[in-house]
Amino acid sequence: MGHGGNVIDELMTDHREVEEIFGRIEALPTGHKDRKVYADQATMELIRHSVAEEEYLYPAVREHVAGGDAIADKEIEDHSEAEQLMKDLESCEADHGEFDRLIGKLMTEVRSHIADEEQNLFPKLRAACPPEALDKLGDKIRQAKKTAPTRPHPSAPDTPPANKLLAPGAGMVDRMRDALSGRGKLDH
Repeated sequence: MGHGGNVIDELMTDHREVEEIFGRIEALPTGHKDRKVYADQATMELIRHSVAEEEYLYPAVREHVAGGDAIADKEIEDHSEAEQLMKDLESCEADHGEFDRLIGKLMTEVRSHIADEEQNLFPKLRAACPPEALDKLGDKIRQAKKTAPTRPHPSAPDTPPANKLLAPGAGMVDRMRDALSGRGKLDH
């Protein structure tokens, strides 16, 4: 992740990448070990994306979009629900009975969230924000994704300033743990 362009282009590219990972999960038979690898990969991408949105996108929505507080609150609530599912998935192997239910529910929730952002939030933000501000937000989002955690922390605060205090340290620990464990990497 880290594609260039304004904030909307950046986040929509993230959405396509997550959908591609979901497609890979769906293409594999139930119980296949790579379903877990792809689920871990999707989790890592979704967490980076969510942290960046909560740090920069939603404050901009609150500031520039009419009714922005309610929109941002709903988006953050969606993130919290998805993050709890990701946390539950983290301890579940692909051949575990709960895996299919959890990954199915996560994909449904994330797809619904993406559709809502792309059909409602992004058009409102594009209409309310000058292009230069959208470009600057894109740069900030890309920077935030570089230091964001890669594992779900559902009990962590979702709102500033507390989320900004936890994220960098948690991100570093998560990335070190991922590198040591090979999390998110296919064996072949």
